[in-house]
Amino acid sequence: MIYAAGIDVGSTQTKGIILNDKFEIIARALTDTGAYVTRAAERCFVEALQASAVKREDVAYVVGTGYGRYKVTFGDAQITEISCHARGASYLFPNTRTVIDMGGQDAKGIKIGIDGDVKDFVMNDKCAAGTGRFLASAAEALGMGLGDIGEISLKAKNPVRLTTVCTVFVESDIMSYLAQGKKTEDILGGVHSAIAPEPFHWCGVSALNRKSPSPEACHSTSAWCARWSKNLA
Repeated sequence: MIYAAGIDVGSTQTKGIILNDKFEIIARALTDTGAYVTRAAERCFVEALQASAVKREDVAYVVGTGYGRYKVTFGDAQITEISCHARGASYLFPNTRTVIDMGGQDAKGIKIGIDGDVKDFVMNDKCAAGTGRFLASAAEALGMGLGDIGEISLKAKNPVRLTTVCTVFVESDIMSYLAQGKKTEDILGGVHSAIAPEPFHWCGVSALNRKSPSPEACHSTSAWCARWSKNLA
């Protein structure tokens, strides 16, 4: 059997998958990128191989993507994450026309054609509002792991209203609500409610779309953001 691998070196985390010749994902790996990008890419690849029980010599092709794609020194090709998002989303969800990518340090809106080609894209890379860093700051303020806050936020009954989506000041908002005795899940519900509309705002006024992209065509990795976005448009 022939295998292929994809290594996505992001600004904060590096992701890896192993695919078989049926285009099925047989293993995944996730690791912090850190300061040594090449090491992170190699470590992620090794972890994915171990999880799949596939030998390195059996992987016929490796693609590097993400901001650190050129640090995937063992890769056979380097492709931008924008193109990879478009192809992947189109393959998994054929009716997708818009992808919203909330990355660790930036966010992207990608307009996709019927064949999975990139028609246009916009980026928010000047401010951390609307990115994973905003959620990470909220998790740190609450002394929680980033991977836990999405599920907990779904328990919110009365989400609070944040006064800002600024990553610098979100901690102050959270501390204020904690002092008022607000529940953690309601605070996290407010955090996710605040961040969910951000990409729709800057996509809506860009060349990407003259109106907000259809929520049904946007697949979110955050359970709360996905729930919120269904109420938009």
